[in-house]
Amino acid sequence: MGAAASTYSLFSSVFDRLLGGNKEYRILMLGLDAAGKTTLLYRLKLGEVEHTVPTIGFNVEQVQYNNKISFVVWDVGGQDRLRMLWRHYYENVQALIFVVDSADIDRLDVAKSELQKLVAAEELKDAIILIFANKQDLPGCVKASEMAPKLNLPAMKNQWFIQPCVATDGQGLCEGLDWLSDALSKTK
Repeated sequence: MGAAASTYSLFSSVFDRLLGGNKEYRILMLGLDAAGKTTLLYRLKLGEVEHTVPTIGFNVEQVQYNNKISFVVWDVGGQDRLRMLWRHYYENVQALIFVVDSADIDRLDVAKSELQKLVAAEELKDAIILIFANKQDLPGCVKASEMAPKLNLPAMKNQWFIQPCVATDGQGLCEGLDWLSDALSKTK
């Protein structure tokens, strides 16, 4: 079995174990442009990396695991001119996946500002937040343990978790989704 099939199988068993039944969750995936959102989405959906181009608008994918859990994931473009449109996707969102490029140190303050705007939105006040600190394989990246204070996560009222990851090879994705599925299973 290849690495992609193995990763997909592992995701399947995690979701099977944690969330039996036929549940569907609406998840919004946001982050600055080039953070790795679309790569992460297709790693989850297909179990492999697809060649991607910058998202102009959005991608919507239904990610299913053994027909027992289903995530409708909205991956919305992160370019500056598109961020003002993010608010149009907040309705009925149970969870937010915020992807941060850990190697883009110059834009961590911008990522922090955008995340703070998200958690201030009334529609997202109860959303569970998973932060993927992506690109942990790149030299000079900010480690996930150092990322929480840089993004001001301890001050957030939402339930949150930060997970280091490498979207291109799937490293860390299972652990983050394991936490997210557990947190979602405990909600109403």
